[in-house]
Amino acid sequence: MILLAATPIGNLGDASTRLIEALGTMTIIAAEDTRVTVHLLKALGIENRPRLISLHDHNERGKAAELVELARDTDILVLSDAGMPTVSDPGFHLVDAAVAAGVVVSVLPGPSAVLAALAVSGLPTDRFTFEGFLPRKHGDRVSALREVAAERRTMVFFESPNRLAASLTDLAAVLGAGRRVVVCRELTKFYEEVKRGTATELAEWAAGGVKGEIAIVVAGAEARVLDLETGVVEVLALVESGIRLKDAAADVSAATGLGKRALYEAALERKTGKPAAARTDFQALPLP
Repeated sequence: MILLAATPIGNLGDASTRLIEALGTMTIIAAEDTRVTVHLLKALGIENRPRLISLHDHNERGKAAELVELARDTDILVLSDAGMPTVSDPGFHLVDAAVAAGVVVSVLPGPSAVLAALAVSGLPTDRFTFEGFLPRKHGDRVSALREVAAERRTMVFFESPNRLAASLTDLAAVLGAGRRVVVCRELTKFYEEVKRGTATELAEWAAGGVKGEIAIVVAGAEARVLDLETGVVEVLALVESGIRLKDAAADVSAATGLGKRALYEAALERKTGKPAAARTDFQALPLP
């Protein structure tokens, strides 16, 4: 079989008895970084020296068939550098190939940065979604955040410490300055830190520089019933952050239930200072 095993995300004491047993007996281990696996074996005092096969984002598709064939005759342990394989880590394509080939896939559960951040956040946990890493570029990141602006479930993101301040600034602009956010830094490690506040507050905090592994937990959108005037104010605020008017109108419409066309026309009237009936170019305007 192929056995997916979760490894500690920072504290070596979180290595389960089952993980230690598997590391001590397996003859083949497919690892995201074989150097990390060698370090883990030494740190846990495990003398077993299995065959290590590199399995990472750049070679997984090519390696999957080979590993599936090996798994027909022997068990293969699959590890990522930290946490559960396949969850924002290599492993998905291997599992997909194994399932298609009829090879058994099992799991050795354990630490997960996603669930750890969600549990400690203090935000609702009954329904949540994991969104992985936010895009690196500002424009792509804004587009990704716009897609989840009306999401009602709690959301979990991963982020680089170098981009945290920029991402929180974009989050405040797109999802709202007052959206509740929790930044979890270095979970399970010596310098573990959990910062709670609004999107704007945490963007200001992160501007001073942050280090370590980062998970961001964001409260879902609240159901809102706004009048058109308040909706227009929100549309124009999004426009000020760099979002196109028709896209801003669509976002506010999705979040509030207000009509997209009504928002667009009212916001355009506010920007131009002319009522819709007085604009000779109105029919040529690009409506959603």
